[in-house]
Amino acid sequence: MIEFNVLKKSKISGARVGILKTSHGEIETPTFVPVATQAAVKTLDSFEVAKTGSQILMANTFHLHLKPGDKIVKANGGLHEFMNWPKPLMTDSGGFQVFSLGFGTDFGTGKILKSSSKKTQPNIIETNAQPKSLRITDQGVYFRSPIDGQQLFIGPKESIKIQENLGADIILAFDECPPPMASYEYLKKSLVKTHNWALDCLKAKKSNQAIYGIIQGGFHKDLRKESAQFIGALPFDGFGIGGEFGGDKKKMADMIAWTLNYLPRLKPVHLLGIGHPDDLELIIKAGVDSFDCIIPTHYARRGIAFVEKGQLDLTNPKFLKDQLPIDQKCLCFTCQTYRRSYLCHLFRAKEISALKLLSSHNLYFFNDKVAKIREKIRNGKF
Repeated sequence: MIEFNVLKKSKISGARVGILKTSHGEIETPTFVPVATQAAVKTLDSFEVAKTGSQILMANTFHLHLKPGDKIVKANGGLHEFMNWPKPLMTDSGGFQVFSLGFGTDFGTGKILKSSSKKTQPNIIETNAQPKSLRITDQGVYFRSPIDGQQLFIGPKESIKIQENLGADIILAFDECPPPMASYEYLKKSLVKTHNWALDCLKAKKSNQAIYGIIQGGFHKDLRKESAQFIGALPFDGFGIGGEFGGDKKKMADMIAWTLNYLPRLKPVHLLGIGHPDDLELIIKAGVDSFDCIIPTHYARRGIAFVEKGQLDLTNPKFLKDQLPIDQKCLCFTCQTYRRSYLCHLFRAKEISALKLLSSHNLYFFNDKVAKIREKIRNGKF
């Protein structure tokens, strides 16, 4: 189980600093949660991830169920032993894959639909629509394995069993992450599934792992309120906020803050799948305690380095003549050891060490940025 204590609340925003205690150590909140999809943060080993200041990781239930299999992970002592990560872990429920392998694949979109796209594709998924490659029922979801094409079923009971086998400190209730272009009627029907599945997850859980309930509802205030009140009244250890809040960042932050008004504020809240550098201050001010995102490592593998004033594309040949570190003020291993010129060379030469070095920097940048925000909250400046 977990224990959460709020140490400091901001007087000028919804931000707060807390301590989340787990059986694998304490987490200072707010915190960024790197994604370790297949029990690994891409290009880095567990020791290297720890050196970036990462306090907790999130692994992917669906993909680990496919390979190597959750029973194999359990036979290896659970995820912590399997990946040699002594710190806390979260696992998702597989709910995001309902979207990403379904309507997300069908329409080539992420869960956040840009405002310009909304104007050209408004509410194109109606109430009883189904994705091409999976089938969503009231009991759960029938998937086609991306490995061998075999059909597999995951519902709330199956998701909880898989997550219990994986053994993370915090697990998530199975939900439907609805597509961003869904109609209001589709979202309302989807919410009924997510709420019923939340009840089934609580009944199915036999372990002493902490479990978070998931709030959905898209960018509709009435559905977010309904979901937050329903999930907030259940005996979850914390809450996850999923789905889409609209393409406008300020609207997103306002909707998150508004949703939090209907949740028990003595419990931790995790924001699912959002965390661009431009988002960090907004979502922390709204009151979020933790959030996960693939952006640091995803961008790093494409040569994009995050710095205080924006981004650097280290694949650009102009950096071959730049002898500065990525960021002169950064204390990460990469910035303390290598120059932009060398990193640019590695990317242009397609050396895989470039991916490792830049992933390390970007993770450090995110963790350091959040650590500085925590300090500002403590000092009453945020």
